[in-house]
Amino acid sequence: MPLYRDEAIVLRTQKLGEADRIATLLTRQHGKIRAVAKGVRRTTSRWGARLEPFSHVDLQLATGRTLDVVTQAVSIAAYGEGIVSDYARYTTGTVLLETVDRLVVEEKEPATQQHLLLAGALRVLSNGEREPRLILDSFLLRSLAISGYAPSFGDCAKCGEPGPHRAFNPAAGGVVCSSCRPPASAMPAPATITLLAALLTGDWPTAERTDPRTRREADTLVAAFVAWHLDRLRSLRHLDLSTGPEPKLPLAESS
Repeated sequence: MPLYRDEAIVLRTQKLGEADRIATLLTRQHGKIRAVAKGVRRTTSRWGARLEPFSHVDLQLATGRTLDVVTQAVSIAAYGEGIVSDYARYTTGTVLLETVDRLVVEEKEPATQQHLLLAGALRVLSNGEREPRLILDSFLLRSLAISGYAPSFGDCAKCGEPGPHRAFNPAAGGVVCSSCRPPASAMPAPATITLLAALLTGDWPTAERTDPRTRREADTLVAAFVAWHLDRLRSLRHLDLSTGPEPKLPLAESS
């Protein structure tokens, strides 16, 4: 069987037989891959711990008929060490992994941008550099944008009229002007729209100056936008919501 090497982030694993494991991987050059890691569930396995979710590894794989086979694994970064011990980080991390797994549909199709975005998000999440929910919202918006679902937080998402605009509608693609505004659109505070735009572009100084209420309101809009494009992520229901109840967004009056 021909061999190849690639960097990979482990998205999920499942047991196979008595000692093997199937790992779903997001690689840098080959996209999403499902590969068998033989014998890694044995206590004598030298590199079984390197193939756990959140791990960033350098792999050697052998091409198989249905599933490739992991023949070597070298750790690049064990992000799980800084994630699994903290509930907020862990639940956030599981959403990151599930989102990429859902968005990258075709196996062995290059997804370099998604790989780099996920690696960066896991690194920041694991070292506690930023608030988990800000990392999550930024990741969700940027990951969807890479997949072709970029929201608009400036010009009207439907007609392109220059903003700023107050109404937000997930089905319309973001903020909308008064002429294009669908019924029951949300009317978030201007500061929330500014925060969402900052999270989409990676403007962390602006994002980190916001107050808790603005962040909770942004959470609500991001969740609605994600639900529109991905239906419901199972891991979202486990998120740590200890920052307080979600605000009720005012709705725009029907035109």
